[in-house]
Amino acid sequence: MRIRVNPRRASDRSGEMLKCLPRVALYLLLVVTSFSFCLAAPPPNIILMMADDLGYGDTGFNGNKIIRTPNLDQMAQAGVKLTHFYAGGPVCSPTRGTFLTGRHYYRYGIWSANVGHLPKQEITLARMLKSKGYTTGHFGKWHVGTLSKNHSPKGPSRKPAENYAPPWERDYDRSFVVESSVSTWDPGSDKNPFYDDGVVLSGDASSLLGGAARVVVDRAVPFMEQAVKNDTPFLAVVWFNAPHEPIKAGPEYLAMYEEHGEAAHYYGCITELDEQVGRIRQCLQDWGIADNTLLCFCSDNGPEGKEPRGKKAGVTAGLRGRKRSLYDGGVRVPAIAEWPGRIKAGSVSNVPCSTLDYFPTIAKLTDYRMPDERPIDGQDMMPILTGQKKKRQMSIPFRARGNATLVKDRFKLVLPVGELYDLSSDWSEERNIASSHPERVKLMTQELAAYLESMQKSHAGLDYGDPSFQPLDTWDTLRKKRDASKRER
Repeated sequence: MRIRVNPRRASDRSGEMLKCLPRVALYLLLVVTSFSFCLAAPPPNIILMMADDLGYGDTGFNGNKIIRTPNLDQMAQAGVKLTHFYAGGPVCSPTRGTFLTGRHYYRYGIWSANVGHLPKQEITLARMLKSKGYTTGHFGKWHVGTLSKNHSPKGPSRKPAENYAPPWERDYDRSFVVESSVSTWDPGSDKNPFYDDGVVLSGDASSLLGGAARVVVDRAVPFMEQAVKNDTPFLAVVWFNAPHEPIKAGPEYLAMYEEHGEAAHYYGCITELDEQVGRIRQCLQDWGIADNTLLCFCSDNGPEGKEPRGKKAGVTAGLRGRKRSLYDGGVRVPAIAEWPGRIKAGSVSNVPCSTLDYFPTIAKLTDYRMPDERPIDGQDMMPILTGQKKKRQMSIPFRARGNATLVKDRFKLVLPVGELYDLSSDWSEERNIASSHPERVKLMTQELAAYLESMQKSHAGLDYGDPSFQPLDTWDTLRKKRDASKRER
């Protein structure tokens, strides 16, 4: 059957359709715009928590059968457990620098704990997020500069005036901090006081009694709650003191572990910390913002002491070395990330990640663009956290005490001794395979040398474009191989 079309009627209809097109297009544009507006998520809240000297094996989610960490374990079940996560350095101040900047601590001269400070020229998480409309808060330990020009709990050798770099002068709207470590129970101290927005608190203040983790979270929670009431995205950096020395647990926590002698103090202060992690997670649920909050937890380095003993009862789950070592027991730490709806619950990632990655990850999430070309040593790890990527792009460099290491893929190079380990099959770094992989050792050595050269330029201030910048100390040179006769194990 043939269908005949009246050319005149068809022409009339075409004209009518053409007349309607502008109105149809406008309507569709409005629909698409409205739909896109509804889909646009508000900026995510960011909470970054870190323990102090917590060993890889010191949590339930990493297999500890003694220490009770039910809230951290629930967080791991609700998010992703990172089995190959690195603190930026083997002691706390260096790691804290990497955490805030995404840059290796040798770029700005924080060689070790209580050395150097965070230069004002560094772009930090707080500065980044303030430029994006966030309110910013830092709670707990600081340890990347002195809090007074006249006094440091570490004495005059800390050079308090030269290393003055408090959080209230580093882009934080709210801060409740202590310069270095305090007791994990009744943390108030006149010798090492807390500063509340720059105001020194009396050591005998009743609000500084009890668990150190609770004392810190008592200040962090109201900050976050006010931000929620103001409908303002927030950054809350929460750095706990536990289980760093002085290690002390309160009576109720000692009672939980009374059969473990002095180790009860170590176990108890971790459980007290764990309760405060649970408190923060519950607040996010109560405020209805859990689905729009990235919550992270890690440690700043491995456990203190040459071996687990007495109050220094931390364990590495068989990793070689402990705090101060560049072997994995000193730098590989427990870590979790949680973000309902974005990170799959109960997932596990074996891909190497680092505290260096926090900065570039959050920069990507908030569409932040760096104002210059300064090197960033971490990478966006959201594709790893969400399981989209199973391999890391960037290597992870370490420097400490005249030594250096590089983690690339599953391999780890140790200099100056020239060791190479396959971390995928050698958990305890016992089998040096350098002799059977000379080309890999050569290439990784060259890559690490390039990192060190770049770091030396940064240390001199070449990244800043600020002619007034002067490094406080001289560059720390890598040892020669013959000087490395004493190696930690």
